[in-house]
Amino acid sequence: MNRNDILLIHGTNYKEMTKHLLEKADLAGLINDSHKRIALKPNLVAPSSPSEGATTHGELIEGTLEYLLEHHFCNITVMEGSWVGAKTSDALRATGYDRILKKYNIPFADLQKDTWHEYDACGMKIRLCDKAAAADFMINIPVLKGHCQTAVTCALKNQKGVIPNSEKRRFHTLGLHRPIAHLNTIVRNDFILVDNICGDLDFEEGGNPVEMNRILGFRDPVLCDAFVCKTMGYAPEDVPYITLAENLKIGSTDLSHANCIYLNHPEAEQQLPQTRRVQKLAKYISSSDACSACYGSLIYALDRLNEKGFLHAALPKLGIGQGFRGKDGKIGIGQCTACFHKSLKGCPPSAADIYKFLLKNWR
Repeated sequence: MNRNDILLIHGTNYKEMTKHLLEKADLAGLINDSHKRIALKPNLVAPSSPSEGATTHGELIEGTLEYLLEHHFCNITVMEGSWVGAKTSDALRATGYDRILKKYNIPFADLQKDTWHEYDACGMKIRLCDKAAAADFMINIPVLKGHCQTAVTCALKNQKGVIPNSEKRRFHTLGLHRPIAHLNTIVRNDFILVDNICGDLDFEEGGNPVEMNRILGFRDPVLCDAFVCKTMGYAPEDVPYITLAENLKIGSTDLSHANCIYLNHPEAEQQLPQTRRVQKLAKYISSSDACSACYGSLIYALDRLNEKGFLHAALPKLGIGQGFRGKDGKIGIGQCTACFHKSLKGCPPSAADIYKFLLKNWR
């Protein structure tokens, strides 16, 4: 797998999807040494079920562990430090990780309790937990979701969990963006496995999940976060730590040269999220057998339009889904609505493309 590759897989059997993606990425070849100290870094921001859209699904951890063990890697640790005000041990139980780690006999490092040392992160002093610093290969397993302060959060910001609580507080006093970028000059990002199953629209702690049923794979954390911006209807420039990280030579935001590799095609989903926020946005949609990835991208775009004050009751409903194939209509999203008067191509189109299309065509 090259640094400009993006692996995408859709479905609901998350553990098997994870293993399939890691095989296609040749993760074992990337690690290349069975003696390396491998760290899995999920998002356990708070004691919240992954279904709420804040924490990494346990199936991704389980699938990764099975893959590694089947390829004879045994020096593995799962590590995380929840946000200030929450106990990592509570998050471990809320997500079911305690049972998973016991099943596979894998140790867990609570980084809230770890020692740390200070490092020079390209001109900025940052404290990094010792167990994270000792890793030879780190698999970053973030949740693709929104954030009330930074708009989006994924690979780069997920590494905030490998610093002590005192440093997390300091990051906020510094405005988050610059320290997040500099942190990623000293912490490893060898492979990024993204939980894009049902991330929250706005809040790091969850509550407004949007079902996408997708897992992504990257080697470049900056490319990852640029892709996340496109997925959620933003530009990388809207999230300063992404472009700052690019300037620090951590990675590239150039999606025009990215190679998207689809390992399968999304299936139509009948069960869609029922949070109040999503229900409000869904009033603008006429859905018929819509795939979760396409529907989720539309929800993200509508949320951006709502932020700008562009949504109102008189707008015609937007058609989306396989049930509209061969049928006409006013305005549709995705290639299944190709016969509509106005239709946006894509399977699925990104939230950024939907946002631009609706600004131009939806009146």
